[in-house]
Amino acid sequence: MSIEAVIFDIGNVLIEWQPERYYDSVVGEDRRHRVFDSVDLHAMNDRIDRGENFRDVVYETADLHPEIRDDIRIWHDSWLKMASPAIPHSVRLMRALQAKDIPVFALTNFGVETFALAQTEYDFLNEFNRAYVSGHMKVIKPDADIYAQLEADCGIAPDRLLFADDRMDNIEAAAARGWKTHLFEGPSGWAKRLVTERLLSEEEAT
Repeated sequence: MSIEAVIFDIGNVLIEWQPERYYDSVVGEDRRHRVFDSVDLHAMNDRIDRGENFRDVVYETADLHPEIRDDIRIWHDSWLKMASPAIPHSVRLMRALQAKDIPVFALTNFGVETFALAQTEYDFLNEFNRAYVSGHMKVIKPDADIYAQLEADCGIAPDRLLFADDRMDNIEAAAARGWKTHLFEGPSGWAKRLVTERLLSEEEAT
């Protein structure tokens, strides 16, 4: 079966997403450990990715922990600095596919407001043929419903979709539905997969 659409996750596929690294740079590793051990900031972020308001969730969480209020608010106030930098080779691969009229979709755990903010910083986030953003869909990967919603909307058979994501649980959920999948561990491996699938030539995948 030939691939009819290629689907990119965004965090750690097109844009680096390493909040701990950013916190280490601004508050130091020791304090970051104290903050992250005190509050599950990734669980807080899941609420945003499910569609709750970005500022409201972060500031509400911060107010519940006054001793580290300012540290938690960094998640909102410096979010673009956490969601950086772009991964240029991945962006080139996305655009190379589209140059060959191969549709490229996004399937991403992203808040409504954070995705809109990221689009102001990264122009390629405005270039997907279709963008499936969890905050708008009210469900996050790896819940089966998010994959079902994408299938229903695009109308492409699961075995004609190729999906790259950096998390094994997200990959396994897609594979269980019959999608072709690639565990993203760096753009060079993803480039080789696209060549193997005969979607790009080696020259196009550089």
